[in-house]
Amino acid sequence: MKVSLITLGCRSNAFDTELMANYFKSKGYEVLNDQEQADVYIINTCTVTSEADRSSRQAIHRAKRKNPKALVVATGCYAQVNPQALSSMQDVDMVVGNSHKHRIVELIEEFLQDKGENIFVDNIFRQSRLESFDLITFFEKARPFIKVQEGCNRFCTFCVIPYARGKVRSVPPEKVIKEVELLAQKGFQEVVLTGTQLTQYGWDMGTSLYELLRGLIEVKDIELIRLSSMHPSEIDGELLELITSEEKIAPHFHISLQSGSDRILKLMEREYTVSDYVRIVDKIISKRPISAIGTDIIVGFPTETEEDFEQTYKLLKELPIAYMHVFPYSDRPFTKASKMQGKVSSSAKEQRVKVLKELDRENRQNFYETHGGKSLRATIIEGNRLLTENYIEVDRSVKGNAGCVIRIVL
Repeated sequence: MKVSLITLGCRSNAFDTELMANYFKSKGYEVLNDQEQADVYIINTCTVTSEADRSSRQAIHRAKRKNPKALVVATGCYAQVNPQALSSMQDVDMVVGNSHKHRIVELIEEFLQDKGENIFVDNIFRQSRLESFDLITFFEKARPFIKVQEGCNRFCTFCVIPYARGKVRSVPPEKVIKEVELLAQKGFQEVVLTGTQLTQYGWDMGTSLYELLRGLIEVKDIELIRLSSMHPSEIDGELLELITSEEKIAPHFHISLQSGSDRILKLMEREYTVSDYVRIVDKIISKRPISAIGTDIIVGFPTETEEDFEQTYKLLKELPIAYMHVFPYSDRPFTKASKMQGKVSSSAKEQRVKVLKELDRENRQNFYETHGGKSLRATIIEGNRLLTENYIEVDRSVKGNAGCVIRIVL
């Protein structure tokens, strides 16, 4: 039987798709790319925004059009959070939540045998371990991404992710270190640590991201350890000191701001202030000037005024931000913000997104020009493509194998 898996959303979904594909292969299924006609389509959905919901539904419709007789299974975060909405779609045959991804092959085979129950979703907060998702490495070209934790214990008022991914479950540090050692033996010199909320790593087992990094730094032949998105209030003094002093940690830090207005940050329940954020950025740049600071911004949060937005724009104009991801606010199920009054009009949100995306283009260009002529470490991605330690893509003919870290002059 032929199976095609289609991924939407974040790298956590990409990890999960990779693992599900391996499950199918181990059972003798033929796993196809998303351009080929299959007997079973697995749509690994995203629900971080209303636009993500729409894209997930579109992917489901496209799959059914490719083969109207195929079994179409919706899984992932949208499936976990709103299974009824997906099961009511004519093109959906089964809904499998994040709580049941590790059993997806078994559930599909049972369904095909008797056409019985077609919704498999449990309370994700009951999960206290990562089931068989305890260590997943996903390769993006020549860079291995290691998923070291799942879930989030914070409930920011705009965010549905805790309801989709559950509470924090971490991979034991010894397993992570062993995997990185194996990758180093295979010739990879950069690894990327990622998870739902990386800075919450270890909260469930009495350890921390700081302790994990201390262990990984000792792994022979690993030149760069790159970190995924971090929450400002979870970067304590110990962690901040380590990431600004240890050369093996890539000078590339994605630290989500969300708003430059203290009033809005309080409504979001982010548990830090603008001055807290500025202090972290200043410390990083003062100690490691080549660092790339990336961030996420939400515009149009309920009651956000023009003054709030101007504060955000002014802050992002002044801070040494290398790039930003800008999103218009959208109501998400279960969240406090969805029940708040003072919704911002779509036209205002669209205009604010446009303004910040223009600033983002300027920031990216300024960052690149600022580092021209500097000597930087870079990972060979594939062919002539390189990625510098501070997240600049370069097209350069070099000698070396994919996955190796070399030094170049930008």
